[in-house]
Amino acid sequence: MNKDKELEELFLAQQPHFDDNEAFMASLNKRLDAVEYVKQHQEATIRRYKLAIVAAFVVGIISGAITIAFVLSLPAEVPLFTFNAQSVILLWLSEHSRTIVTTVLSLLMGFGIFSIFGNLMDIVNMRKHIMGNTFTNPV
Repeated sequence: MNKDKELEELFLAQQPHFDDNEAFMASLNKRLDAVEYVKQHQEATIRRYKLAIVAAFVVGIISGAITIAFVLSLPAEVPLFTFNAQSVILLWLSEHSRTIVTTVLSLLMGFGIFSIFGNLMDIVNMRKHIMGNTFTNPV
């Protein structure tokens, strides 16, 4: 309790003196300009990330649709790829080529969807972090 009163008296005894110093104002304006530049740069970076994600999403949808249409347009009995060698492993691969290709495509599309959502969440968190720091810690 005694230390609290001493601290209170110490703070009450302080009388800060403010000057209209032009050097201080120039320094403050320079710092504010730097903060504004960084903020604009980060917003432009986030905008580029969003455009890149949308472009990747559109290209993925189109290429996935074309590939799936190609796989489904072939007759079910015809393998997607064949080998001229008489190996047991190669014969098994050519017999099950449709299933293998469909599984690989599904895994790639699933990985792509998870990557896109992960990137979107990173961008949202980055934006929240940028906006939070801009308003709570201006200089």
